[in-house]
Parts: sequence; C-alpha cells; structure tokens
Amino acid sequence: MAMAVGGDFEAVGRLERCLLLQQGLRPEHTLIDVGCGSGRLATQLRDFLGGLYVGIDIVPELLEHARALCARDDWKFERAPGLEIPVASESADFVCFFSVFTHLTHEETYRYLLESRRVLKPGGKVVFSFFEFRLPLHWLIFETVLNDANPHKVLNQFMDRDAIRAWAEHAGFVVAEIHDGDKPHIALDATVHFEDGREMHGLGNLGQSVCVLVKT
Repeated sequence: MAMAVGGDFEAVGRLERCLLLQQGLRPEHTLIDVGCGSGRLATQLRDFLGGLYVGIDIVPELLEHARALCARDDWKFERAPGLEIPVASESADFVCFFSVFTHLTHEETYRYLLESRRVLKPGGKVVFSFFEFRLPLHWLIFETVLNDANPHKVLNQFMDRDAIRAWAEHAGFVVAEIHDGDKPHIALDATVHFEDGREMHGLGNLGQSVCVLVKT
C-alpha cells in the first residue's frame, strides 16, 4: 500500500506536512486531502491535526488502508464522487492536491479548483503540486513517457504558470506562491531520510513544483 503512491511513503509525507505547516495549517483547521492514497500525508498529521481531515481517493483499498493506519474515528476517508468535494460550502481551511493535477486533464483540474473555492472559507488555501516543461528535471519525466513502448498507460500532465494564473483569476483565487520543484523551499523540522539513502536538511522540496492559491 505504501508503494502504491510511488515510494518514499514516510519521507514525502513529512515533506507535505512541513509544507502545509509552513503555509499556516493549525491543529484546529479542517483539511481536505484530494488524492490521499494510502495515507502518506494523513499519517504525518494524525497526532497534530485536531480538526477535521477528509481524505478522498478513487481506490477503496487505499482508503481502507489509510483509515486503519490513522485510527482516527473523527476523520473521514471517502471515495471520490467524480470531481466533487463532499463537504459543505465554506467549511475548509485547506484543500491540497499532491500528485493529483499531474494526472488530470486541464479541464478536470479547473473544475477541481472551482469546487475548492466552494468548500474553502474566505482566505482559505489550495496547495498543489505540478509538472512544468521549464524545469530540466520535469523534462526528463516527459522524455521517459515519450520513449515508453506504451505511452498511454499513464497520463503525466504538464501545465505552465500562465495557465495557473488564468485559472486562478477566473476561479476567484490569488496566486500567493509558486516554487520550482528542484529548489529547496520547504522548512523542515527534522532531517528527512529517503529510501535510496538521500537526506534533506534545513530546507527541502517535493521534486514537483508547488503552487499556493488563496481564496479571495
């Protein structure tokens, strides 16, 4: 189940947690984690977040694993109902999409942004990761799929920053921050250890670029 979300289950979860804390996530907040998988982020927040956590995914087995791993009866793990977020309007402080928009069409991404605006409180934030062609690291991902014998087995979607700014403007958000995926920008509370022996100290990064939107 840990490998189902791409490996480095603990390391990436800790990076995501530190990123959200850096963006102002507090214990009393409500967080919507779209594409929660087997609980990579949720397990890192189970002893911190006293407010409501809602994890959404399309794979029931991953949701069950995350639910058992977190053992939080007050949290919700729900199967994704299309592109809707199953919470009340203006009830959430954060909505995050880690490695989600990288596998959706642009139209699906924009619909999720509209739905995020509905569920967020005024001033609430969307935090998402994405691929962009301007980074050599991300270009290598594109080339890998290009050279694959079966290039249609997975969608690796890229977006540019002009598109993000246009979506934000039309959906009612302000672009607060955008960070290159290959540059350290996440303040770490401890050393992060990866399965291949790499370590991150002080500042870290997800590999994917990161955007933070604020609801106007």
